[in-house]
Amino acid sequence: MQTHLAITNPKSPQNMGSILRAAGNYQAYSIRYTGERYARARAFSTDTKNVHQDIPVTQVDKIIDLESDKHLTKVAIELVEGATPLPLFVHPENALYIFGPEDGSIEQDVIDQCDEVVYIPTIGCMNLAATVNVLLYDRLAKTAVMPKDNSVIETSRDTNNRTKVNK
Repeated sequence: MQTHLAITNPKSPQNMGSILRAAGNYQAYSIRYTGERYARARAFSTDTKNVHQDIPVTQVDKIIDLESDKHLTKVAIELVEGATPLPLFVHPENALYIFGPEDGSIEQDVIDQCDEVVYIPTIGCMNLAATVNVLLYDRLAKTAVMPKDNSVIETSRDTNNRTKVNK
């Protein structure tokens, strides 16, 4: 099962830092992005967990490469008419999730190349990084089998967190 993220012309290094952290937390396979804005802002080093060392982060000219992406289901995440609400969406096994920029939308020609278009039903639009986090959490919640013991907590929590539920 592979999860790939594609970010259209991201603007904010803080959003990309949060996206990188989410990609690490939810075990994304790769991140690609278009445009120059993030490439210029990378120096702000918002990747606090150094996810770029484990997950390829690649600048590309086109968000979809029809030849190399043919094994992936292309899913646009965007507030557009006719989109499927996220709670009703069944995630594909191998997906390329495409997100628009903070200050715009995914281009119509990219939407037209996607197999699915999904939106998160909220009042108003969400922040880009928040959208990525919600989408990836939804994928995890719908597809993963969670252990019933504390193993996920023990391996994921901050080193300063040793609190427990005492019942």
